[in-house]
Amino acid sequence: MSLPEPVRRQLSSFSRTVFTDNNRTGPDGRSDDNIPDNELVSSLPLQMSLYFNLCFFPFWWVSSVVMLQLKYPVLPDYYKFILVTIMIISSLIEVIRLYLGYMGNLQEKVPELAGFWLLSLFLQLPLILFLLLNEGLKVQPLERAVHIVFVAFLVFQVVAAFLALKKMVNQLAARFRLREFDRLDNSLPSGHQGGPKTRAETPWAVGSPAEGIRPTSVGWGSAVRA
Repeated sequence: MSLPEPVRRQLSSFSRTVFTDNNRTGPDGRSDDNIPDNELVSSLPLQMSLYFNLCFFPFWWVSSVVMLQLKYPVLPDYYKFILVTIMIISSLIEVIRLYLGYMGNLQEKVPELAGFWLLSLFLQLPLILFLLLNEGLKVQPLERAVHIVFVAFLVFQVVAAFLALKKMVNQLAARFRLREFDRLDNSLPSGHQGGPKTRAETPWAVGSPAEGIRPTSVGWGSAVRA
């Protein structure tokens, strides 16, 4: 299972715009981290966070559903609808988000990791903060505890995914620039590569006739003096 191609193109374009280090102008440019061409750029802290988040998610879901069932009768009708809707949406988002995070980080796929970062920052984090901070939902102590842990996971993952994306995009840009330079070098005519050798041999080619002319000039001088 992978992202649709139009979505991948849009996420790739977004990643190049947001995460590329514009200070690097060539293959000799220096960035915060000089990454060899064959080095893995997957983020270990991000992967560990995703693993623990995957283990924590069922506990968060069960706790939230149990608390929702207990306080459901005392909630206003509009809060009932809002809470049920948020629970459904956040559960679906979390499944997609964790899948994209695993795929993007382990396989170093920029579009998937960018989708994970966007879902975490602009959808999941605001929803969980709403569940945590809205007192009209009659937040219970257990809910508050699991929501705080969830928010901590999300904040850490947003930062770690941002750094991992920046590293991946800059490495891909460096590889692309190196391939372009290699292609330009290979496309140069053979005469350009032999130019320095021809120029180095030119003085010898010019010098040989001059040495041949010198005895002739001496001969003309002897004839004149004679």
